[in-house]
Amino acid sequence: MSQIIGRIEEKKEFQHIRNSHRSEFVAVYGRRRIGKTYLIRNLFENQFDFHFTGLANAGQKRQLENFHTAMNTYFSGSRKQDAPASWYEAFRQLATMLKKKEKRKKVIFIDELPWLDTPRSGFISALEHFWNSWADARNDIILIVCGSAASWMINNLINNRGGLHNRLTARMHLEPFTLAECEAFLYARGARFDRYQLIQLYMVMGGVPYYLEHIDPGKSVVQNINAMCFSPRGVLRNEFNNLFASLFRKSENHIAIVEALARKAKGLSREEIIRFTGLTNGGGLTRILTELEESSFIRRYTAFGKQERNSMYQLTDFYSMFYLRYIRKANKQDSNFWLNNFDSPAMRSWSGYAFEQVCLHHVEGIKNALGISGILTETSAWISPDKNKPLQIDLVIDRADHVITICEMKFAIHPFLISRKYEDELIQKLIEFRAHTRTSKAIFLAMVTTYGLQEKRGLSNLVQNDLRMEVLFWHPGIY
Repeated sequence: MSQIIGRIEEKKEFQHIRNSHRSEFVAVYGRRRIGKTYLIRNLFENQFDFHFTGLANAGQKRQLENFHTAMNTYFSGSRKQDAPASWYEAFRQLATMLKKKEKRKKVIFIDELPWLDTPRSGFISALEHFWNSWADARNDIILIVCGSAASWMINNLINNRGGLHNRLTARMHLEPFTLAECEAFLYARGARFDRYQLIQLYMVMGGVPYYLEHIDPGKSVVQNINAMCFSPRGVLRNEFNNLFASLFRKSENHIAIVEALARKAKGLSREEIIRFTGLTNGGGLTRILTELEESSFIRRYTAFGKQERNSMYQLTDFYSMFYLRYIRKANKQDSNFWLNNFDSPAMRSWSGYAFEQVCLHHVEGIKNALGISGILTETSAWISPDKNKPLQIDLVIDRADHVITICEMKFAIHPFLISRKYEDELIQKLIEFRAHTRTSKAIFLAMVTTYGLQEKRGLSNLVQNDLRMEVLFWHPGIY
């Protein structure tokens, strides 16, 4: 079995599933390229009692032919059965053959499940019947289904209101790698980047394993970004539209929302999304927002002191942010765009915002460095209600020990110097926060920077915690 980087909780859950005394129905989903199939194949060492993969853009007849081929492969020692004419017949054949297996846990893996649900195929009702009338009544079946089409997985399986309602025994949403997992993954592939470079890489493509697989260990991070994003045949040059088309049916509305959210770093309210996109309010919009959130493209957050109905939506997918800001706009004839511009003032400004997002993706590491991992906390952002003073705090950690930690994040190639002007801004921000929130808690200021803070007289009175980028690489255990 190949070494699996990260996925600690998923590995634990699959071990529990294997030891279970009942039949298990497991759904694994997540964005394209996130490593779902790789995880399942390696955890089970490709030892399946039956495994087949749906075909993209194929009709029912071809899907059933593919199923029939897989049946003949996995049950080659049995009498050949006729090709099934329907999914009911296909699952009946599968149940018949599995009954003949020895008495032990039998693992069925159906990959790219959404592709099998072609129009008028009756696939969902056949799957319902297979599970409800046969597999669930036994104690020796592990049925694992997997799919990248998040909208289908969420609406037709996870939130099913028909015969599969509440039938899943486990659901696993595979998230992108953390920085620590990226570091371990790239190290295993021979890459020896320092942590500053790893953060640069993460700000462009996040923790998507498939993207990381294309990193050339013999090139610098800047060279890799340029080759992958701006060269004519770069793997990320035209990934954006393919990505959304593979995940969502009628993806135009999903893209419209992502493009709207890319306009404002702090995010948009539901009303602002409607105004920017022209989409109508209602269940359809709620569904799209849920699908984007479940697929790790956006996050919904409630600002400190606000009610949930005032939630904001923020674009958090690193590749989408980078694509919309730079790749899409880059001159297609300039294959060295990033090499020529990576250290420009505009890029440094983008790096500052992207670093804030990296920190928000690694709050657990920040909390661990603050020594508050065991303390009940709530994290949020804060936006000043005073329109004349547009102040914002991207990370507020409200602690049960009667302290609120306010985090400021700065990306710099050297130890960061708090200038007199910035010091005044920080003081004003703290004053406004206390005035508007009327909190009685102590307020601590934490600075999260790449290389820490430069020494400066009087600074210790303002900043309680000076955290370096290493805290973002904290992980309770990688392997």
